[in-house]
Amino acid sequence: MSRLGNRTIIIPKNILIKLKKNVISVTGPLGTISMKIIGELKIEIEENKLTIQRIENNKYNKSLHGLYRMLINNMIIGVFYGFKKELELKGVGYKVALDKEKKVLEFHLGYSHNIVMNLPKELKVEIKNEKNQNTMIIFRSYDKQLLGIFAAKIRSLRKPDPYKGKGIRYINEYILKKAGKTTVK
Repeated sequence: MSRLGNRTIIIPKNILIKLKKNVISVTGPLGTISMKIIGELKIEIEENKLTIQRIENNKYNKSLHGLYRMLINNMIIGVFYGFKKELELKGVGYKVALDKEKKVLEFHLGYSHNIVMNLPKELKVEIKNEKNQNTMIIFRSYDKQLLGIFAAKIRSLRKPDPYKGKGIRYINEYILKKAGKTTVK
């Protein structure tokens, strides 16, 4: 029995949900997301409540029950409120520049070349450069999955160093620092 899958989802007033065969689309003030549903699940919409039920009680459908409930819930939250990820560049000379016309981020991360990344149209980017502070990149989107994948891709450009702590990290991410080499006399 999926406890999470059995919970009902409350739909806010400004959200429009459409079901066509196996595709659910959610439209709200921030945008529209659609997703294809696999497995034998039955989705019911009554007034402002959405419930998901399994048609057959096999292991495969049980595993998808809670998953799709959370994915649909994240779609509703995303188009109504939106999601945010914050990254921090820590290191001497590490910079990022945003070209708003081309929707391109250009990173200077200590390599022999600059790294250029194209931004998806669903993402909004804000860069904060304050004196005596590390550079912060703030991503906002209504699509949680796209936001997480893109932030992880940027973090993988220069992962945090376990010895000095330099690199790109999430805000409030704890890096376990290792001790350096020691000499014996």
